[in-house]
Amino acid sequence: MSSIKLLLFNKPFKVLCQFSDDQGRDNLSNYINIKDIYSAGRLDYDSEGLLVLTNNGRLQQHITHPKHKLQKTYWVQVEGIPTTQALNSLRNGLVLKDGKTLPALVKAISEPSIWPRNPPIRYRAKIPTSWLEISLKEGRNRQIRRMTAAIGHPTLRLVRVAIGPWRLDELQPGNSKSVSVDFNRLS
Repeated sequence: MSSIKLLLFNKPFKVLCQFSDDQGRDNLSNYINIKDIYSAGRLDYDSEGLLVLTNNGRLQQHITHPKHKLQKTYWVQVEGIPTTQALNSLRNGLVLKDGKTLPALVKAISEPSIWPRNPPIRYRAKIPTSWLEISLKEGRNRQIRRMTAAIGHPTLRLVRVAIGPWRLDELQPGNSKSVSVDFNRLS
């Protein structure tokens, strides 16, 4: 049996989480040249940050299956400055079109020291922005963007910084690194 590969990749803004695209958009094949490795989960085209890839179906299933509830952590730049009440709505779970979200861990943070986005987010002199750290144990389609919009603070930039035990740390956009896998740490 071949060895288990686990690759941490910092997905840049406007890159697809697949290895081909019939529209010619940037995708994983522009950055990763490893045979038989697949994404364990997705990250939206307009989101950035940590993507985990593996060649092992069992590991891929463990990372993505909701029953394992691997926590995913995001740094989210939002329009405006959310009130404590708005943040508590996220913490308690709120109702979206597809049902109530699970409670999230949410805190306001200082602007993180990360790479600039290209192109940069729009700047509006009269509308401040703020940063949140949001951790979820579920992964609905565009969930964080829908959650912040529901509290009146649209997401401007979304960066995933952790999935379970794996962190983005100093990994720069478009770069990847191989890491060892310990199934016992995942449970």
